[in-house]
This record gives sequence, C-alpha cells and structure tokens, in this order.
Amino acid sequence: MSDGPDAMVVLGEVHTGLLQNSTPLPPVATEQLLSLLQGERVRRGERPIAHATSPDLLTGVDTRLATATGTKVRGVGTVATRAALTGGHVLQASSVTRLARAGVARRLPWSHYLARPGYIEVSGRATALDLADAFTSAQPAAGAGRAGQDQDAVLDLGAVSTRMVDAIQASPRIDRRPPLRAARTKLRWAAVVAQPPLASPLRLRLEPAALRTLRLVCGKDQIAGVADFCADLALHDWLLTTLLRLIERSRIGIETGDAVLDRLRPAVDHLLHLWMPAARLPAPVTPLWTVLEHTPGFTRQWQACVARIRDQMALRAITLLGAREQQA
Repeated sequence: MSDGPDAMVVLGEVHTGLLQNSTPLPPVATEQLLSLLQGERVRRGERPIAHATSPDLLTGVDTRLATATGTKVRGVGTVATRAALTGGHVLQASSVTRLARAGVARRLPWSHYLARPGYIEVSGRATALDLADAFTSAQPAAGAGRAGQDQDAVLDLGAVSTRMVDAIQASPRIDRRPPLRAARTKLRWAAVVAQPPLASPLRLRLEPAALRTLRLVCGKDQIAGVADFCADLALHDWLLTTLLRLIERSRIGIETGDAVLDRLRPAVDHLLHLWMPAARLPAPVTPLWTVLEHTPGFTRQWQACVARIRDQMALRAITLLGAREQQA
C-alpha cells in the first residue's frame, strides 16, 4: 500500500442466519456448539442479551487483492474467523483480516505470517481507499483466497465465512427444525483508518443476492471495535430483513383472521426481543450507529414493523371480543 506508514485497511465479511434448531439453544449447549478450538474457551455473556462467541480460527491465504484501478497487488497472511450466537437463535460467522504493507518483496516462510494472526502483508502500490473500494464492490471468485489455490483468484472472505456457517449448521447438537423460514444475509465491509475521520464515514448499499456492502472511514481509536460494529450491523440488518419478509408473507390486507396472525407469530415468539443495536459495542464505535439511525433509520423502520404486527393482534382481539359480546 502507498498511503504512508500509518495506512491501515481492515476487511471483513459477516454471514448471518437463523440457527437450524426448533428452540433457542440454552447456554451450555451454545458453549458446546461453539467450542471450535480445543483448549480455547467460548466467550459468553447474558446481559443485556444472551451472546456467545467462539475462539478465532485462522485460514492461511496467498492471493491477489482486488483494486479499483487495476493495480496488481498480492497478499500473504491469515484470516481470523469466529462464530457467534445471539439469543440462542441467530448464528453469525465473521471473517476479518488487517492489511499491512509487506516489509520485503519476497514471500517469507509461513511461520512469519502465523506470528501475526489476522494480518495479510500486501505487496503493491494500491492505496488504502483503492483496496477498500474494490473489496466492497467486486464479486470475488468462489473459493478464492485459500493457500495453495489459484494464484490469480481474488481474496474471498465470504467463502471462509460460508464454510464456518455450514459446519455449525451440520452439527448433531441441533435438530434442524427451525421455527421459521429465513434466508442468510451477507455484509461485506472495509474500514480505512483516517486521522481525523471523515465527516461522512459510512457508505452502506443493499446489493442483489442478500448482499450488503459497507465502506467506512474511522479513527485509530475505533479500529479495534470496527469488526464488532459490523457484526452488530449485520445482526440487526438480518433481523429487520427477516421481519419484513415475514410481514410480506403474512398477507396483511389480503387475508384476515387467524391465518395472518399464525404467520406473524414466529416474529413475536423468536425475533422481536432481539432488537438491541449497539448494546454490546465498545464506546469508540457507538457513534457509527448514530449515523445509521439517521440514514437509513434502522430503528424507525423496525418500530414501524413492530407496531404493524401489534396492530394486527389488537384488531384480532377486538374482533373476537365483539363476536363474544354478540353471542352473549
């Protein structure tokens, strides 16, 4: 990278979906499910909402990095991937790596890169913004970026996150009878360090195939918490997306009565209590959520959806009460 010695880019991709289990997974079972690395403990908390995070797993990569300008850039290092479960229901896999300028032009032994877990050393003259823009706009080839694979492939953190989610969903510890249908979403993000940070630090876009892309510019004090912020954003984007799809499938205004409420019931039973944006974030990155609450206004849309569901429940209760009074 050619932005100077302090330039830093962090790349990540978060996949979010419903755990394929009929009920919320209890704490002990959650810890067993996320014990992915022997000797490393699962981090778990119960306030303000049940949340557990697996230890990091490392994937070695030797790959080309996408650039918006077409500059040839290669990266060698490791990607850190972890799984998280929120409320016993929502499963996430997050793959993250930091880009750092390589000290030498030649490839070093793997022991050198393993000594810096979660870093990719970059050879080339692309700028930090060039790398960030390309990562959040390109569609990497599936399976790219793994050590020993096609050296012309582009870094694909999504493939790493997909393998993590698929492995957990295949666990014999879950019954594969989810209480509702919900598609996975993907958030591909890139963070660039700038001092001072820009006045408009976020650029969030909804892409086809349940993909969201986010490019953000942050200060040095925020970089340690930026991956947590992106995971929190991905979680709440999935909750909102899933609730919108449930409301759409409920056929409000087309059908009436118990059929509509039956389709909305999974939202009441399993989703509504999970909405807590920024509840577990470190203080330096909470202002980023303030930006999102202004535009596009995640919580305003969530509250409007919740009010619509509760209005349907109230209308049904009023209809049933009126029917009983007529029979009396």
